[in-house]
Amino acid sequence: MIDFAMTADTLTTVLATSDMLEIDGLHAFDFNIDDQHLTISAMDGRAEKRWKFSPEQVQAATFDDTLQSWTLIGDSGEHRLTCFQAFTGNNNDEDEADDDA
Repeated sequence: MIDFAMTADTLTTVLATSDMLEIDGLHAFDFNIDDQHLTISAMDGRAEKRWKFSPEQVQAATFDDTLQSWTLIGDSGEHRLTCFQAFTGNNNDEDEADDDA
């Protein structure tokens, strides 16, 4: 039996709601997807690494249910991509009233 709920998502739709990625084990906050390509930048120690994928490569990505990540094949080979939605918080203490407001 095929799980159509998961297979209905494409990497493009998941990226639209993602705040952070992990590509090949590196966390990447700097990524952009548009009509031309998906670009990802991440730091590996002191070295910046960059990846660029065409729309066709992004559309061809497959989701691995076991690893909960995407397999994306680019010009430099196969990459493992995990998408995350970040939680945001603030430093305001909700118990204290803000007197400056």
